[in-house]
Amino acid sequence: MQPRRSVFWNVTRLRVPIVGFAVLSLALRAGPARAQYSADRPVGATAQQTPSWQKNAGIDQNLNRALPLGDSFKDEAGRDVKLGDFFNHDRPVMLALMYYNCQMLCPQVLHGMASALRQSGFHAGREYDVVVASIDPADTPANAAAEKQNFLSMIDAGPDAAGSVHFLTGPQASITDLAQATGFHYVRVPGPDGKMTQFAHSSVIMIATPDGRMSKYLFGVDYQPRDVRLALIQASTHRIGTLSDLVLLYCCSYSPTQGRYTVAVLRILGLAGLGSVLAVLFLLYLLTKKPKSMPVGV
Repeated sequence: MQPRRSVFWNVTRLRVPIVGFAVLSLALRAGPARAQYSADRPVGATAQQTPSWQKNAGIDQNLNRALPLGDSFKDEAGRDVKLGDFFNHDRPVMLALMYYNCQMLCPQVLHGMASALRQSGFHAGREYDVVVASIDPADTPANAAAEKQNFLSMIDAGPDAAGSVHFLTGPQASITDLAQATGFHYVRVPGPDGKMTQFAHSSVIMIATPDGRMSKYLFGVDYQPRDVRLALIQASTHRIGTLSDLVLLYCCSYSPTQGRYTVAVLRILGLAGLGSVLAVLFLLYLLTKKPKSMPVGV
């Protein structure tokens, strides 16, 4: 397990968009006429400090960590389900944690994930499944159903895809287990009305293996279709994808610190060197091959 990274670290190093609506709402409510500064605190000092609530949100990349498949949730139809019901189907699972009443970051994450999946060339129910779970125990199956319909329209899914896309709600105990297993840390922050009704969290989508282990983390709100496709192929242990995908996957490597795939220069150079050696050997074979004797005519 990698060391825990704070939201502030994510912003400066990974450039991960982080929820900032709490700070904005507080600033709007405070107003310039009510701002007060002591003599030992210069103007701007408050804005330069990291909010205390922000230090407790972030991502730990728990690669190969098992998910709590026995925990109970409710699906978008209000049925009691186990998290494990959506695994062990020989397909990797696109996984995201958010809350359905979010008006800022969560819709961007869903839109980015849907856009990347739509352009990946893969289809829900054939190469992958989708599980989205709310981190807010106050969310209801009705909220989940509305978000699911919106998501299905964004991925331009066929009629069979609905059975492979699942939006879940659950009790706090199940939410906590899932958040801890995925390394997804979040905190409640005050909303515009002053109540703790909003959450600060990182923007990330995750990929899990068919048997329910964490495989990859992709950060941001704009995910590259190539990265999503390669992550799904790796999580499936190469049971999906084409030969060209496998070649591309060999030439690229996943960077946990950047949360994306980068070109593996040494691997490409190795392939180029191997190709050169094979070409030389083939040329030597042609040069040393004895020509066939021509028949002598009478």
